[in-house]
Amino acid sequence: MSLKFVILVKHTNLNIAVEQLVESLNIDLEQERKDILKKYRRLLRTAKPFLKDNDAKLIKKAFYTSVDAHKDMRRRSGEPYIYHPLAVAQIVVEEIGLGTTGIVAALLHDVVEDTDMGIDDIERLFGKKVAKIIDGLTKISGRFEYGSSQQAENFRKMLLTLSDDVRVILVKLADRLHNMRTLDSMPRDKQLKIASETIFIYAPLAHRLGLYSIKSELEELYLKYTEPQEYRAIARKLRETKNIRDRFISKFMEPIAQDLESAGLNFILKGRPKSIYSIWNKMRKQNKPFEEIYDLFAIRIVLESPPESDREKAICWQAYSIVTDHYKPNPDRLKDFLSTPRANGYQSLHSTVMSKSGQWVEVQIRTSRMDEIAEKGYAAHWKYKGNDTKVKGNIEQWITQVRETLENGFGDKTAAIEFLDEFRSNLFNEEVFVFTPKGELKVLQAGSTALDFAFDIHSEVGAHCMAAKVGGILVPISYVLNNGDQIEIITSSKQKPNEDWLRIVVTSKARARIKDFLKEENRRYETDGRQFVEKKLKILGMDATAEVMNQLRAFFECKTTTDFFYRIGKGYIPIDDLKRFKRDRDAKEKKAAENGASSSAAPTTGTDGKALTKYLKQIHGDRADSDTLLIGDDMDKIDYKLAQCCNPIAGDDVFGFVTINEGIKIHRTTCPNAAELMSKHGNRIIKAKWSGKEEAFLAGLYLSGTDRVGLVNDVTRIISNELHINMRGLTIDTKDGVFNGDIKLYVQDTRHLDILIQKLEQVEGVYNVQRFDTNLSGK
Repeated sequence: MSLKFVILVKHTNLNIAVEQLVESLNIDLEQERKDILKKYRRLLRTAKPFLKDNDAKLIKKAFYTSVDAHKDMRRRSGEPYIYHPLAVAQIVVEEIGLGTTGIVAALLHDVVEDTDMGIDDIERLFGKKVAKIIDGLTKISGRFEYGSSQQAENFRKMLLTLSDDVRVILVKLADRLHNMRTLDSMPRDKQLKIASETIFIYAPLAHRLGLYSIKSELEELYLKYTEPQEYRAIARKLRETKNIRDRFISKFMEPIAQDLESAGLNFILKGRPKSIYSIWNKMRKQNKPFEEIYDLFAIRIVLESPPESDREKAICWQAYSIVTDHYKPNPDRLKDFLSTPRANGYQSLHSTVMSKSGQWVEVQIRTSRMDEIAEKGYAAHWKYKGNDTKVKGNIEQWITQVRETLENGFGDKTAAIEFLDEFRSNLFNEEVFVFTPKGELKVLQAGSTALDFAFDIHSEVGAHCMAAKVGGILVPISYVLNNGDQIEIITSSKQKPNEDWLRIVVTSKARARIKDFLKEENRRYETDGRQFVEKKLKILGMDATAEVMNQLRAFFECKTTTDFFYRIGKGYIPIDDLKRFKRDRDAKEKKAAENGASSSAAPTTGTDGKALTKYLKQIHGDRADSDTLLIGDDMDKIDYKLAQCCNPIAGDDVFGFVTINEGIKIHRTTCPNAAELMSKHGNRIIKAKWSGKEEAFLAGLYLSGTDRVGLVNDVTRIISNELHINMRGLTIDTKDGVFNGDIKLYVQDTRHLDILIQKLEQVEGVYNVQRFDTNLSGK
């Protein structure tokens, strides 16, 4: 079937909605057909160097299958949907480096989810490998229980396939990258959800697989949509300082380049700024403005060398020697990833040196093979797979750990969120390199303890570990490992795991093994606890529904209902405490009834965003923003509170989160918990905005600078006399001529707060004024 025929069939069978879309967007179908073919031919040209036998025919078959399957579909931007799988396939081959199987999977990745075609059809047409990848990428459909997370369960399902074929994750990352690149066409609430999920899961995952370029772009796009003003401000300042930066880099590299040439080394010099996200992160963590972040760029020396030759490491150290001949190195900032690569295969030599102008400069030295692996990560290993078995082995070891995690305690749906937490905790961590008594190198995540090491050796060694020796000195099982430690584990047949061990270990493998050992003993307590709860609820006149169980879990601050039952069975939570839960629940229902909105009318707890959005539309009528919670206006209709974790004030960009047991919490989109909430529980997010009513909001400001007589008087005069702002608290500490202070005060909105910050910044001696969000309640 030709593409022209597909488009004509599509055109003649358009329904009314699509016809209206075509007319309203003034769509030229013939031009679209040409664009589709142009994108397809570009894909084939990019893939041509590694195509074999019938590969081109298979890609063509996948292309036409995807065109036909998506023929009546358009993206929110109005473009034909086929543009998306074509773009994903282009990323897969051009930016990640996958072959024919990856391209075919990318072209077909949405076919099963969005059309009537099934996995069996894919397997029949394209084989088991492609079908397996597509199955891993296809979201789980259906209804999910209260407290569960569809996003977490979809991610767990995808990782089940990862353990067999890493390409499922690589295609997913390409899919997510294109979605982020085209996020402009999505409404604001969708942008926030997708961006938050990206920074919470997919950027760390790209980092773990060594896809540096993709990881950096995902982070930058996240910042672009969640903090647009900050993003634009940093981008503008980078543009403004580009010429100065280029001159500095050129002058810095001139003597190094001359000596590298004299030594007969072939090289490429790269000097580029750190990513906008990286700079923003430094500004936030260090509480410094852009002008005080000095390591805005890194200089990279990429050396030409035959892959895995004996000269690879030697020429890197030779280049390092040349750099340090000209500039003094910081001995504490030398990082040797040549001898001990990171788990994602990253190899490089990092050093920070002092320039002639007194500025610290980071220099990275690597070969072209190392540079390609640093940019393309896991996929680049396939190019060198015949030679680079050691580096690839580190990634395979990590994938094996993922497989073990899935197989040990996290395979069921009820544990999907717990698994996501466990998995994510291992993504961004650095490694620690330690040795067995026989000198075997072991690579664990940073922060690992002697007990983690014992479980890494063998499950039985871990289960009976009672102490360890490091350098011949006896240390407890909680000892945190350091690079270069040589560890001997001491065991005892009488030792066995206990719950405290879960607070000692950090690796997924150790946690899973400990939970396995505890599972049999715990199962009895869980069963007893469930029976106690069901019996007590019956006495209290309540039904033991899934909703009630999850409300109980949230009320007693347990991670899962299983954990709640266990704590009841163990006696950690007295069974009579369920009376407190009933009183609290009854009081909330009574309050809702008194406000004229019964719990059945306003579904604000134990529900999802769809039910609440439907209710909002009912009470708001035909208003344009009828699906949005109006903070201030809707207080008498819906139970909501301002979240204490970020203390939003009028003017902040906010969203609503439907909790299990505490109504709706209003969070800032920049809340420290926002990415996690949107990533795990996107179905419980609702749109919210300020109504514009006059109200006082509690805000906090942090001040620092040089101390002087009359400073506090000047600060309080601006707050109380000039702006007539009420203060709740003021704390100023001074030491050796430097002061730090916290002020808690009531403001009308973000504009009011911005005016105050600007005036305080003009006070003599005040160097830094920043808003803070935590501990405003004084609790």
